[in-house]
Amino acid sequence: MRKVVLFIASSLDGYIARPSGEIDWLFTDQDYGYTPFLESIDTVLVGRTTYEQILTFGEYPYAGKKSYVFTKNPDRTSDQNIEFVSGDVTSLVKALQSSEGKDIWLAGGSALIRDFMHHQLVDQIILSIHPIILGEGIPLFVNAIAPSSLKLTQCQRYDSDLVQLSYDVKDRTQNKTIPD
Repeated sequence: MRKVVLFIASSLDGYIARPSGEIDWLFTDQDYGYTPFLESIDTVLVGRTTYEQILTFGEYPYAGKKSYVFTKNPDRTSDQNIEFVSGDVTSLVKALQSSEGKDIWLAGGSALIRDFMHHQLVDQIILSIHPIILGEGIPLFVNAIAPSSLKLTQCQRYDSDLVQLSYDVKDRTQNKTIPD
């Protein structure tokens, strides 16, 4: 069964972007495991706002990988790499997990992460914590997130003082969920 992996970076105070959506504070001086991670996945799941932010960087960086953009307005034009979807998140993810392929990357943003955590669809979290305090911004986890127990599987410290933590999400059937 394919895993859904939340591979993401945050500031020490838990923000994934500035209030404007900017991520200029992210370290780009080395790979931080990004290239091997990209090789381990063939599907990208992303929210519409994050997708539009990605497009400001230039050419779509995940060409060749199937991408699903979750939106409340699916009247956008899909292509060979990107499919715009709305509606039942759980059914789509369960279908992807049971199909052949590599792991699935939940790339963000916070509202989509909240939905995935709420529906217990995340199997693994790889969090790169940058040694910076932003003070405000877009939080990694928004309010009303489902409780989840995690098992630390790896901790990597880099010379830049970035710390990367890898967690498996434990048996979620024992966790309480929040109502819809």
